[in-house]
Amino acid sequence: MSKKLIKSGVIVSAMTLVSRVLGLVRDVVIANVMGAGAMADVFLFANKIPNFFRRLFAEGAFAQAFVPVLSEYYTKDEINAESSDVIDNNAKLDVSLNETKRLISQVSGTLGVIITLVTLFGMLASPLFVILFGGGWFVDWFHNGPESVGGEKFELAASLLKITFPYLWFISFTALAGAVLNTMGRFAVAAFTPVLLNIAIILMAVYGAEYTQSPAYALAWGVFLGGLIQFLFQIPFLYKAGVLVKPCWSWHSKGVTKIRQLIIPALFGVSVTQINLLLDTLIASFLITGSISWLYYADRLLEFPLGLFGIGIATVILPSLAKLHSKNSNTEFTATLDWGIKVISLFGWPALAGLMVLAQPIIMVLFMRGEFSHDDVIQVSMALFAYLSGLLSFMFIKVLAPGYYARQDTKTPVKIGIIAMISNMAFNLMLAPFFGFVGLAIATTMSATLNAWLLYRGLKQAGVYHLSKSTKVFIGKLVLSALVMAWVVYQLSNDFDLWLVMSFSEQVLQLIICIGGGCLSYFVMIALLGVRLGDFKVKN
Repeated sequence: MSKKLIKSGVIVSAMTLVSRVLGLVRDVVIANVMGAGAMADVFLFANKIPNFFRRLFAEGAFAQAFVPVLSEYYTKDEINAESSDVIDNNAKLDVSLNETKRLISQVSGTLGVIITLVTLFGMLASPLFVILFGGGWFVDWFHNGPESVGGEKFELAASLLKITFPYLWFISFTALAGAVLNTMGRFAVAAFTPVLLNIAIILMAVYGAEYTQSPAYALAWGVFLGGLIQFLFQIPFLYKAGVLVKPCWSWHSKGVTKIRQLIIPALFGVSVTQINLLLDTLIASFLITGSISWLYYADRLLEFPLGLFGIGIATVILPSLAKLHSKNSNTEFTATLDWGIKVISLFGWPALAGLMVLAQPIIMVLFMRGEFSHDDVIQVSMALFAYLSGLLSFMFIKVLAPGYYARQDTKTPVKIGIIAMISNMAFNLMLAPFFGFVGLAIATTMSATLNAWLLYRGLKQAGVYHLSKSTKVFIGKLVLSALVMAWVVYQLSNDFDLWLVMSFSEQVLQLIICIGGGCLSYFVMIALLGVRLGDFKVKN
């Protein structure tokens, strides 16, 4: 199990790394084309709304409800196939996938009808979504007319949403296909697929602006095309795996009913985080122009280590935990969770230390060109510092939450999420009036930390998982090594004023030296403190 998890984790992380690097390139292109001004605020808003629903109907609540049920069907069918008298391997494979394919057909057909209706409504009612989540722009439009700054943002956002909303339809089926392939142990395809979205947006940003009304429209069409390409890309792999089936509406079937029962509380749980982000956007629409963009760029830098390690490990862990729960392997279930915490800690602490020290140089090297100014670097770095203080909390949530969903317990994370959401609202109201957009980032971090602690406490009280003394000592060694790394990086880096007068090539070289020296010092330290590969074995 340990070697299989490590192999799967490496595959997902490697594919995710490619996706995240291209994601950074995409953000560099967006920053160069639009900077952090009004047009950037509007495009990022129009991209955020369908992504909110994506978390509900695709990777988020749907996956948390669908994967455990699919794993249950898949595991039972494998057992039935192994116990059958069928000798021919191909025939045995057909037996093992029979019920699984039926479930996929029923779920894809039912999801298809629902997601089509939601997508059509989103396109037709796009101004309503701007009113709900871009209230500051609507107020300006209402009082000062469409020629005002807020009025122009309001009308542009409503137009862009009509283009970006179909992305929800494409990505929902892409996520369903990815969940199926992940459950079957084929992680690479789903992990690579987001690369195609980034490529589409980059190409439209570079070459599409001259064929559209503005760069914002070009990027919106990039989102649309990226979703379409991702959807089409998955189809041959589903066919090869033998699970490309004809969708059928089946609202009352046993499998769909079970998923419905799990997804309703999961919807609340996932929507808690997404609603928090949309509330941040709503409040930011009343703040100075650039607030949404500054938060976005800071969040994107945070998402790099979070996606590479946190989401990568969570992607591997959920199907594994679901199968272990189906087999009643409680000891191995706990050991797998512990493995996830250790791997997250191994990479999370140095990522936190490195980004804290190199925040401004990294932002400068990546974004400070074209429409992206020196002042934007300062503003983004302030938001990033606030987000980084919760990096480990965000990562731990990705590992701890599957401990509930794999056991088909979606209610507990919902209760915890509601507490976190209410807390985030309170933190926003307390901090935003004094610290502006940075206050929104601090509030998000505080609520995430509360969320992670409550998830851990729940697992501990249920007797599912608790940090052992050896794991605490292990994490302590990593923290100490990360502190040494931060000191080394600080010594290697120059003052911020010196970075400003460097050429781009000199900045890149200096950044490579800092990152390389930091990584070397970190791994040397953990080796000296006795951390070994054996510490990452899943102990049964």
